[in-house]
Amino acid sequence: MASTIRIGMAGLGMIFEETYLPVFNKLAGSHLTDPCIEPASVRLAGTLSRTGSRVEKFKSQPAFVNCLNFSSRDSVESFLSACDAICIATPDNRHFPLAKMALENGKHVLIEKPSVLSLDELDQLCELAKSNDVLCRVVYHKLADPDHKKLRTHVVDGVLRHVNNGYCTLLEPKQISLGQFSEWISGRNPGTYVAVHYIKLIDFTFGQSSANNWRLSRVSCTGQRGIVGPQSGNTWDSVQLRIEYVYPDCREACFDIHTNWVNPDNFCGYVEQEAQFRFDNAVWLSHQRKRGVELSIENKTPQEIKETPNHHYNADIIEPWNFRQRRGYGLEVIERFFVECVSVHQARDHAARKLALNAVRKMEYASIEAERNVVAVVQAMEAILACHANGCPGGIVTANNPAGGLVLWLPGESKPVVLYSGNI
Repeated sequence: MASTIRIGMAGLGMIFEETYLPVFNKLAGSHLTDPCIEPASVRLAGTLSRTGSRVEKFKSQPAFVNCLNFSSRDSVESFLSACDAICIATPDNRHFPLAKMALENGKHVLIEKPSVLSLDELDQLCELAKSNDVLCRVVYHKLADPDHKKLRTHVVDGVLRHVNNGYCTLLEPKQISLGQFSEWISGRNPGTYVAVHYIKLIDFTFGQSSANNWRLSRVSCTGQRGIVGPQSGNTWDSVQLRIEYVYPDCREACFDIHTNWVNPDNFCGYVEQEAQFRFDNAVWLSHQRKRGVELSIENKTPQEIKETPNHHYNADIIEPWNFRQRRGYGLEVIERFFVECVSVHQARDHAARKLALNAVRKMEYASIEAERNVVAVVQAMEAILACHANGCPGGIVTANNPAGGLVLWLPGESKPVVLYSGNI
């Protein structure tokens, strides 16, 4: 008889509907299979949302049969007790408290990017996951993009040698900031929300997946306000982020990442995504819209259906053998987490569980333990933008120097602000 793992879902917004729900619906009628596990049943056992109102929209879905639904009026402990693992797709500034409570209660955790907003919070989650023998993983679906997988393959194989610099952009439509996420956007910025995709891509592809062993050196950023919120406020329309790394031989690598969530809603693609990287021996240029299909449908494009759709990410398709399904890299990373949980869940004894936990944790693409550089950049960016909003732009954060692990230097100030004292 197949084992069963019960999954809890915190947050029922757009991310849940577009990525998690198709996976839960698929697994509601079939077993999870993979070469590293025995067939297992994975089911949505409980949901947790602020008001519980969105549950009504999904009650007819296969995944919601026998699913318990909780809101902020109910006990979080009751939600956790119904689950073996939980997925957190709430706004980024709400990730930490629930992840901490879940790990303290011995639950595996999957968190949407960015995992947390400070290294102190990251330290706590890492320690809790280790001490309670559970997994804590982070969703970075762009690592599973076919183009990004091939980029990393070239780096690992030594075809692309020594990245020197890069430029990435991810621009989203106004409906993101003024519509779908308007309830939590106040005081937030698109850098933290979407630049982390490329921060992780850079750190994982060029740092962790090779023998480079570089270290984070400097972080700086600026941005613009006035559309999503007041020009003098702390809600940002656009952010321009710069990250610098240093190799062991003292050569440097520099990356600029530009993000916004104020593109026109009638933009021809869902988002504008571009990545350019220069190596000692090569140049990599990729563009999400230009790699695929162009489409024009009278009275449907570009609003209802985009003119440049991304069918690699998450698409509803009919296979040649007439089987309809949703598939794409946006779903694959979630199903992979379920495989990882099951591999631990099926361990025969404590020693086997330890081996399974260690095997999963070594896969750094989603490891909370491999989040240090990403979270350090996020914390630095948040601190720089906060000072900018308070009338002191131009801050620079340095990493791993005698003053501290993460240190903010402001123009005109003789003493720095230590954001994190330990080593990153």
